[in-house]
Parts: sequence; C-alpha cells; structure tokens
Amino acid sequence: MTIVNIDDLREAASRRLPKLFFDYIDGGSFAEETCRRNREDFSHLSLRQTILANSADPDLSTDFLGRQHALPFMLGPVGFLGLYSRNGEQKAARAAEAAGIPFALSTFSIASLSDVRETSNGILHFQLYVLDDREFAEELLHAARDANAEALHVTVDTAITAIRERDVRNGFRSLTRLTPRLLASLCRKPAWLFDIAQGGMPSVRAVRHRPDFGSGALEQAANLSRRIDKRLAWSDIARLRDRWKRKLVIKGILSPDDAEKAKAIGVDGVVISNHGGRQLDGAMSTISALPGIRAAVGPDFSLMLDGGIRRGSDIIKALGSGADGVMLGRAYTYGLAAAGQAGVAQAIDTLRREISIALTLMGCGSIEELKRRGPHFVTKMRTPE
Repeated sequence: MTIVNIDDLREAASRRLPKLFFDYIDGGSFAEETCRRNREDFSHLSLRQTILANSADPDLSTDFLGRQHALPFMLGPVGFLGLYSRNGEQKAARAAEAAGIPFALSTFSIASLSDVRETSNGILHFQLYVLDDREFAEELLHAARDANAEALHVTVDTAITAIRERDVRNGFRSLTRLTPRLLASLCRKPAWLFDIAQGGMPSVRAVRHRPDFGSGALEQAANLSRRIDKRLAWSDIARLRDRWKRKLVIKGILSPDDAEKAKAIGVDGVVISNHGGRQLDGAMSTISALPGIRAAVGPDFSLMLDGGIRRGSDIIKALGSGADGVMLGRAYTYGLAAAGQAGVAQAIDTLRREISIALTLMGCGSIEELKRRGPHFVTKMRTPE
C-alpha cells in the first residue's frame, strides 16, 4: 500500500501486528468516548489562511521544556515498543535523534534506559510510574540519572487501571505465558513473529533481576500494573522534586486547579493528557482542556499536550492554543509497528511536512510566530444556533 499519512501507517500496523498487540496500541477504555473526543475536537478549531505573505520554508524549531528543538513535537512514552518491533525502543530513540527531538522511555518498556543510551546519544526523557515498592522506584531514578535523562515525566492518572475492553477480549492483561491459542494467533503474522523471535523471548529489562515480577513481558506487565502506587499524593511529588534536580514534569493533567498545584509545588511543566483515552472514559479531550489550563498557569509555565494527534494541523492547533510542544504516542508507534525505525522516521517526516505546508498557506513564518500570535492563526469555529 502507498503510505502518505499517519492513518496509512495505522492501517499498515494493523496488517503486520497480531490483534493482541494492535488493539493494545489502538484501543481506549470502556466505550472509547474520550479516545474519539481527542480526535474529533481538533475539528472544532480552524486555521486562518493568509495569501502573498512570503512565508515559504517556515522555521519549525522551537523551545519546550527548557531546550531548543528542531521540531515542535517529541516522541512520548509508549509501553512495550519492543513488542511491536524488535528493539523498538532503540529504533524510536534513533529516529528521534536523527530528527533532533527528544524520546521519552516508558517504565513499561522492553529495553532499559541503559539499553537505549547505548544505541543513541539523543535527548532522552524517562516516564516514571511510581510503584508501591519505593526501593525499586529509587532504582529507576538512579538509572535515569546514569543514562543522562534530561527530564522525568511522572504519570499521575493511573491510580487504578481502567477497563480496556479490547484488551479484556484479547486476554492482554490475563495472559502471563505463551499458550497454544496465543501461539496460533501470533503465527498468523509471520513477518512480525520472525522479527521478534530473533531477539528471543521478550521481557522487561528493568525488572529482569526481580524474579517476583515474573519471567516474560506479559507476566511482568501484569505485575507492574498491579504495583502502581494507588496512594500517590502531592506530598510524594514534592519529595520527588527534592530528589530529582533535572526537569520534572507531571503527566496526566486535565484540570486548571491541578495545573496550578503542580506549578506551586515547583515542577517544571505538565503534560495535558488523558492517557490517550485509556483511563477516565467520558473525560474532556486534551485540546479542549488546553485553553483553561494555559489561562490558569500563565504564559511562562511549560505546557505539553498529547492525545489524538494524527495531522500536522493538529499540532499547529495545539501550539496556537497555548501548548509549548506536543508529545506523539500512537502516531509514531503505528510507524514503528509498520516498518521499524524507518516507519518512525516516516511518521516524523510526514508530520513535519504537513506542518510546513500548513504554516506556509497560513502566511506564518515560524513556530515562534505561531505561538506568539496564536489567536490570530487558530480560532474556535462557531457552532450553528
């Protein structure tokens, strides 16, 4: 098939991956209402076209999280990239390095922080799920420091894991070993199976020294999920702020009040996120939450946004509405699942090209101009009376 956009990469990923893993990437919680809102609510915003503005070759570089980047987006944390393509985390990190953008590694990863750092000298961030085993959480912090991770993204919207009905039907959370039925399903995707099999049985490298987590990726995933600290509180974030001296970001904010608390406690920024529609179903979309949060925290506090990004125009709408930068999730993961590192690079380049074309047609010469004059370029569409 000819691939020209992110949706094409999604289709290619669905053809290559076993249903068990594609649905894990693609699905949301319960009725997937929030998942749909994340996508649909971008259509409520319109872009202003300006002609004869001499805006060809716009400057796409911008500053977010205290550093200048070549593009206004980064690769956000996605669990188990190494199950979608062998050495998936390393491939994504190398694609990000080549594009001049950060890559954030999830706690729920096949590769460890040191694995990624051995194969990439790019900008590395780490997403931390705080576990009730605080000694192990401290191990992860040490590993992040040793790998020279520039930012720590603490995910705070998973005190309990919502029911993701596709995963329940596929047995993703209940399968802890390779059953004959699962093996038969995997064998229906021979190209994927051959790729993964070359690396041996996948497991979560960060917990290989912990037999209490189990021995394979599926069992380890289930045990990691069960051990996320359900009592995480603002006082824990304050203590983490004291221990982590680099950039500290809270991921999973939808409320202006919570964003103000985060700012007051001294974190460096927040990610406006509803976990890709995988947690509270019926929650507002991230793009609709953005303006209120920006108004609450003021112009100088760093706001990132994820959720529903499929087009360069989505990124433009987010930046014009007050975001400093955007974090990709499914968009690049589809590329990884479809074609490995080349697929991630294709996802990045597709969005880069779409942003450049749109800014040129808008008469906007740079991302910085877009941010500075956001309400001029991005407006909310009026709904019919």
